Amino acid sequence: MMAVSQVRRDKKSTAAHLKAALNWTDNSSGVRQLQELLDCVLNPEKPAADTEALDWCKCLIAGGEGFEEFCKTVRSYDNATLCGLVWTANFVAYRCRTCGISPCMSLCAECFNNGDHTGHDFNMFRSQAGGACDCGDSNVMRETGFCRRHLLRTGENVPSVPRDLLLMSEMVLPRFIICIIQYLRDGYTEPDTSTERDLQKVLQQLEPQISFLEELTKMGGAMRTVLTKILTNQQIFKDLSMGQEENVYAKKNYEKYLSALKNSGLVSVEEKAQSGAAEPTHGAEAGAGAGALGLLASPDESNKEEDQDGGQSVGQRKRVKLSSTAKDPSIMDSLKHKCFLEELLFWTIKYEFPQKMVTFLLNMLPDQDYKITFTKTFVQHYAFIMKTLMKSQESDTMSNRIVHISVQLFSNEELARHVTEECQLLDIMVTVLLYMMESCLIKSELQDEENSRHVVVNCSEPLLKNNTYWPLVSDFINILSHQSVAKKFLEDHSLLMLWMSFVSFFQGMNLNKRELTEHVEFESQTYYAAFAAELEACAQPMWGLLTHCKVKETQEYTKTVVRYCLETLQIWFDAIGFVDEPAPNQVTFHLPLHRYYAMFLSKAVKCQGLDLDSLLPHQEMLMKIMVHPLQIQASLSEIHSNMWVRNGLQIKGQAMTYVQSHFCNSMIDPDIFLLQVCASRLDPDYFISSVFERFKVVDLLTMASVHQNAVLDSEQERPMLEGALTFLVILSSLRIHLGMADDEILRAEMVSQLCMNDRTHSSLLDLIPENPNPKSGIVPGSCSFEEMLSAVADFKAPVFEPGGSMQQGMYTPKEEVWEKEFDPIMVVLRTVYRRDVQSAMDRYSAFLKQSGMHTTGNPWPPYKERTPLHPCYKGLDRLLHCKTLHIVIFTLLYKIWLDHSNMSEHVLCMVLYLIELGLDNQVQEDKEDEEPCIEEHCHDSWFPGTNLLSNLHHVINYVRVRVPETAPEVKREKDPPPSTSAEASNFGQNSWRLTGNWRENVREAQVFSLVAERRRKFQEIINRSSTEASQVVRPKCSSTRWVPPGTPPQLVTEILEIRESMLSLLIKLHQKLSAKQNSLSATWLEDMETNCHAHGDGITAIERILTKAAARSRQSKRSIQEICGQVSPPVAPKKNSPIDKKTMDKDERRQRARERQQKLLAEFASRQKSFMETAMDVESPDAEAAMDLGASEVMESEVLYDCVICGQSGPSTEDRPTGLVVLLQASSVLGHRCKSDETKKLPTTDDEHIYPADTCGAAHDVRLALMQRFFKDSSCLQSVSIGWDGGVYVQTCGHTLHIDCHKSYMESLRNDQVLQGFSVDKGEFTCPLCRQFANSVLPCCPGRSTEVVSWHMPTNKKTAVLVKEVEDLQEQLGLFPTESNLSKEMELVIKDIKNTTQRKYMDYGKNPGSPDNDFLFMYSVARTNLELELVHRGGNLCSGGASAAAKRSCLNQLFHVLAMHMRLYSIDSAYNPWTRLTQVAQRRDDCLDDERPEVPMLFRDCPSLLIIFVLTMPQPLRKEHFICLVRMLYNLQYTQALASLSAKFSPEERQAWSTSGALKKNAFNAEKSYDALLSHVISELSKVKTVYDVNTEVPSMLSSSVWSPHSIEYSLQQFCLPYLRLSCLLQHHLYGDKLSGCPEVEEFSGLAGCLGLLAPALQPSNPIYSASCLDWTVNAFDLMTQWCSEVTGLSDTQAEKSITLLVQDPQWASPHLLHLPDHYNIIFQYYHKKACTACKKVPKDPALCLVCGAFVCLKGLCCKQQGICECVLHSQHCGAATGIFLLINASVIIIIRGHRFCLWGSVYLDAHGEEDRDLRRGKPLFLCVERYRVLQQQWVSHTFDHINKRWGPHYNGL
Repeated sequence: MMAVSQVRRDKKSTAAHLKAALNWTDNSSGVRQLQELLDCVLNPEKPAADTEALDWCKCLIAGGEGFEEFCKTVRSYDNATLCGLVWTANFVAYRCRTCGISPCMSLCAECFNNGDHTGHDFNMFRSQAGGACDCGDSNVMRETGFCRRHLLRTGENVPSVPRDLLLMSEMVLPRFIICIIQYLRDGYTEPDTSTERDLQKVLQQLEPQISFLEELTKMGGAMRTVLTKILTNQQIFKDLSMGQEENVYAKKNYEKYLSALKNSGLVSVEEKAQSGAAEPTHGAEAGAGAGALGLLASPDESNKEEDQDGGQSVGQRKRVKLSSTAKDPSIMDSLKHKCFLEELLFWTIKYEFPQKMVTFLLNMLPDQDYKITFTKTFVQHYAFIMKTLMKSQESDTMSNRIVHISVQLFSNEELARHVTEECQLLDIMVTVLLYMMESCLIKSELQDEENSRHVVVNCSEPLLKNNTYWPLVSDFINILSHQSVAKKFLEDHSLLMLWMSFVSFFQGMNLNKRELTEHVEFESQTYYAAFAAELEACAQPMWGLLTHCKVKETQEYTKTVVRYCLETLQIWFDAIGFVDEPAPNQVTFHLPLHRYYAMFLSKAVKCQGLDLDSLLPHQEMLMKIMVHPLQIQASLSEIHSNMWVRNGLQIKGQAMTYVQSHFCNSMIDPDIFLLQVCASRLDPDYFISSVFERFKVVDLLTMASVHQNAVLDSEQERPMLEGALTFLVILSSLRIHLGMADDEILRAEMVSQLCMNDRTHSSLLDLIPENPNPKSGIVPGSCSFEEMLSAVADFKAPVFEPGGSMQQGMYTPKEEVWEKEFDPIMVVLRTVYRRDVQSAMDRYSAFLKQSGMHTTGNPWPPYKERTPLHPCYKGLDRLLHCKTLHIVIFTLLYKIWLDHSNMSEHVLCMVLYLIELGLDNQVQEDKEDEEPCIEEHCHDSWFPGTNLLSNLHHVINYVRVRVPETAPEVKREKDPPPSTSAEASNFGQNSWRLTGNWRENVREAQVFSLVAERRRKFQEIINRSSTEASQVVRPKCSSTRWVPPGTPPQLVTEILEIRESMLSLLIKLHQKLSAKQNSLSATWLEDMETNCHAHGDGITAIERILTKAAARSRQSKRSIQEICGQVSPPVAPKKNSPIDKKTMDKDERRQRARERQQKLLAEFASRQKSFMETAMDVESPDAEAAMDLGASEVMESEVLYDCVICGQSGPSTEDRPTGLVVLLQASSVLGHRCKSDETKKLPTTDDEHIYPADTCGAAHDVRLALMQRFFKDSSCLQSVSIGWDGGVYVQTCGHTLHIDCHKSYMESLRNDQVLQGFSVDKGEFTCPLCRQFANSVLPCCPGRSTEVVSWHMPTNKKTAVLVKEVEDLQEQLGLFPTESNLSKEMELVIKDIKNTTQRKYMDYGKNPGSPDNDFLFMYSVARTNLELELVHRGGNLCSGGASAAAKRSCLNQLFHVLAMHMRLYSIDSAYNPWTRLTQVAQRRDDCLDDERPEVPMLFRDCPSLLIIFVLTMPQPLRKEHFICLVRMLYNLQYTQALASLSAKFSPEERQAWSTSGALKKNAFNAEKSYDALLSHVISELSKVKTVYDVNTEVPSMLSSSVWSPHSIEYSLQQFCLPYLRLSCLLQHHLYGDKLSGCPEVEEFSGLAGCLGLLAPALQPSNPIYSASCLDWTVNAFDLMTQWCSEVTGLSDTQAEKSITLLVQDPQWASPHLLHLPDHYNIIFQYYHKKACTACKKVPKDPALCLVCGAFVCLKGLCCKQQGICECVLHSQHCGAATGIFLLINASVIIIIRGHRFCLWGSVYLDAHGEEDRDLRRGKPLFLCVERYRVLQQQWVSHTFDHINKRWGPHYNGL
């Protein structure tokens, strides 16, 4: 009962009391009390969600003090020397390869930044599966890389823990843990009875408890020690696990646990059969059940499997295999749990690795005792884990969590060795892998479908398709990377045998059968799974093992592996029923057994000094081994010859993957090496004939001009022949495994990749095939890689192309590499796409042209000298010296010379390559080895010996060929001409027509049959190896094999007279290629320089070969000279030969076609050129060009426009108006300008901020709001401009079109379904001519250009007269234009302009939508465009001329449209500012009190007034009137300048200037002297105290220096400059005046002169005074008095603010984006963890606005408003729908423009000038200033739409 009362008492005092009780010497009562309390509190029958129990535990553990303080205290005893921080997926961590011992090493950001890794090879990465920090663990990383905290091992000198501190923990925690376990037992239900969701629910309820455990682990080493004791103590587990006897709940709970164990199929054998049936009673069967870790739970289950497998044998085979697996009986024991840790892990697995549990288990790892126990426990449960994984629905997540744990355990070599020895880790892994794969085996259909006994994995099973096996395989590779473990594996023969049987499951998987009739219906994509499986499950473990076979001492291992490979291969050949011929039309790319064999052979010879022959099997086996790799090579060629098209694209995918950089060194390289080994050991004639037979080109190799090929269509013959020859060249010249050193290989790989294309550093790293095992030493990125790269390539820094497309930093081959190292053979071997070979050749020929080595025609691939062969492989050269090859070469040379069909330059090129290889690689003749010459050798008589050099000059006289009756060789006519030439005409002599000694001829004539030859050789070898010939006898005659469908014409035998040798054919080919009769003179050999042959075309190649032949053999030299000497020009071919005629015609036809094509191309080019000239018209659009001409040259005609749609040229008329293609966009660029030129910095710490108040947009808003508080609204709206934020900017490409043409163009776009990134419904389109983006058409006003001229005439009228005229013009009422197409279009454009920006940027008045408001918006559009043009010109007009922006300016047309619209509003004459500008008015006191006053003239904005006047006066405006407006407004602007300046003076200065200036008032030119005027303004404004006295303390700040006359003049000029610039620009657009450039110092005088404010005479070099530009029509002082009195007459409340309105500064710096730090890491570290200001969460995709620095959530639903995400919202209010955002996690910039967005690229590049999108490589990134400048330039010039091409809609989702 006491317990219950305790529960009622408060927890703290109870805890304190119990703690005291436990500390007594006799603590039994304390213990009893505590246990009673815990029984009550930790009652598993209560719902887990009840947190009361948790609170009690916290209090009890803390023993009466607060839990937080307790945590602090415990932490102070933390003795950990490791970091061990555990993270989950997506965490940002670091990996340093320089410091890592294990490739999996990783560091948390804190440890990384506190360590010193300068100059190291490190990268940042986003964790895929989670991980833990290895800082402090010297097993995994070098100590030099530790951070400061772990380097000093501060944990070691921590005082020991006081006993009583953790006493309560030791008592309470066991009960707490068993409580959690009971909940887990209780909540678990088997998958078949319940749904997955229940498990999640149980876990959610347990969340607080498990989190509490996690918290405990974070208290440091002291607490971890306590936890380890509890988790691993077997006694505690025994006591608590079953529950007390009387507790029914606990009993039931325990039974649940036992049944869960039972259902896992891993129950211990003793319990299953106490009757002693633990001995395998059912023989192999029970053994199998238990042996595979009890994985096949019961016999009946396995029987089911058997039936499905179809056939007892397969099932039986599986079963038997498994029964033999477990060598060690301890594996047979199934799970028995001895401690909490084991049961916790068990439930973690059952619940499919909940993240919190995983983190808890990993957080404990820094405790060494725990680490060892846990690793053993993990291994003990390993099989069970993988079984659960296979059944799991969420196998992906589960895989990641498993690897998260295993990588921490197995990366440590000590630990891995320990569990390998103690827990049979290797046995378990291999057994489980076998078990896993056995679940998805099918019968192999390779070779003999019916009788095959081989089984392979089925690649379409989810296990393979979803890569479910990867955790297991990755663990396996991980432990094999430890030498001690790998040696154990290699020494264990039974394990190796098991492993080989595992590998054989993949041998021959994913078989392709060629579709011969129709296209395959469903293209399976299983090949991804197959390639991934071979690479991960077979190749990577193989590379892992190979790393440990590097030295002589490990010879035995290699021998063992090779032995088992051969055994398994033999088993495989027997299983698939293979004898000597592969089944036709089948290919598998997966031969892992062959590749294991090849790679271990290569290692043995290269590193271990073993003799190759000791590792090779007998000849017959070699013949078999050769067949399948050769089949793959032939199939590659078939696939590229389109023979497999009916199998769909996936077969091409396989061919590409097979040679792709990540796969090639585990696939094609070993295959080719294996074929090289076979070729070097088998009979060369046999090998060569096999190759041609496999490539199906045997029938083509005949001297006859016509042949039948039963297996190939004629268009496939040429590519297949090229394929066969190229393969032979690769085979005989590739040296990757035959003697090249690693460095040479790396160099060759690098060169071949660079020759195909310039490469970025990262793509090069990716393309160089690396040894897939990370411990191999030659890691890409290691020093050898960088050194090699700098040796072979030059770096091209990232540049910009004029089109704005951004380049990355690229590496390009050095010149000497092209010259000496370019190896086309390596390129062919490594190209995934055939076009890359062409690309390499194009680049090569470009280099030759440029360096002048070879300028005419196309060069041929250069011949490259090879590394000498390793002595073991010398036999490979015999391939080049065998009669079969020489006959083929001879035949092909002959056929090429006679232009037989299907011969090509490529064939010749490869034939010559083979000859040259043969000349360079001579074979030492061993006479005694020669076999006795057997009579029936069917072609020994072709050549005397095998040496190529001596066969070259051997002349062949007659050849017997089999040809179809229809062939031209079979002649019908009786009387052939006498034979003189060896031309084709002579073939046709029928055999009996030959001269007298006919019989000899026939006997001498050579017959050549490759197939028969191959059969004979095969038979010989087989008989020699004395196998029972009966098994293998095959029909000798090859004709039985290929019987083509249909009945072909009969073949007849003919004898051809040839009389050529290879040399003579070469010389004739030389003549043919150079198109000269006697291209080689008899003495040319003597005249040759030897070294000029390296580069060139076929002619050079032949000369090179002849030179080599002559140099190596006197006989050849004589023959060459003889043949060259007999250059009797060949007789013109006889016409009676149809072939000749054909070839002649063909050549002629080709020639003509070529000429036609040239002509067409030339015509096309000239058209294109003329289009470019018109399209890229440098001047502005035609309308304006005409206006420019106007002044000098009177043109009588109207302005003509070309319509780019219909192509007609004509004027724009009222009925059929023409328009300019324009893009309207809202822009806030002007609003983002600041006063200072200093760019704002992006904040990267919490102390830095950006304040937007000082921007131009904000300042103008404040000003307008202030005016609206005090003055009349309508007057306010004419005193300022808006559009600084959200103004409408109009730009054009300069092309014009008829508006009706445009409408039909839009219709056609609307009907066109394939739209490219723009929305036709919103009126968007691309200019039909230049494809520039646009969204409206601006109508051009009709008008005669002559008219314009008269308005330009200079005027002599007095200013006063002009002022009056202007006033009269303003009085004229605006006439409503007549309704016409033109006026309609103008209204539509106005509507477009209004729709371009948001309402909030248009309504500034008190009553939105009023005419005043509209009026303000309209003239502000003009203002925005003028201001933006100024910004584009650099903020001033010093550069003069037409700037880039002005070339395509449409301001003139825009003014016409706006003016037409604004004439509809007339200004009430009473309020017309013009009168107040030019007349001294009588005082009007009739103003009603309640009505607010007008805005004083001194507060009004002069540029705005100028634009209002220009737009509201009748168009076109005469220039004299325009100048008059400018002058009058200049007076006002100047007065404002004086007033503003005077407000900056200190009171004393004001006084002084006022008095000194007053003296000059009566002087003659007082009206034009600044001091007089200044003094007048000061005295006028001083009449009222309030104006100057408002902020007396401010001026002292403003005027730190004393004002001199010079500084006053400067500041007055600066104040008036913006007005002058704008007026000048306006004049330029209205009247086409040229802008003359000037130096910046003289800008003021230049502009004043241009506007006619200064008489030209008054422009001397002496400084000009701004006052001299004034031009008063009435008394200046009176007018100024009037203006000042408007200010002083204000009531006091308004006057307070008047000083702020007076002191305006019209100067703004040019707009800038924020200043970014140089290192991207600074931005990343600050922002990627920063919480969003709106939703207070860390965004998944944080982004930064580069214009204002706002931090926003990209795509974040948290910050969505009205269905619009935050980035889009921000782009609307910050940039009026243009946003520039830096995505923090991707380092790229996205641009949002209206409803579209695009990826712009990155302004941060790594050390190699490359972007790192999504930070995948994680290398340090640095700001690229040029790129950032370009971004800013595109922003300011509004050209995002034109320069970036890839736009897409964002649907408000960003």
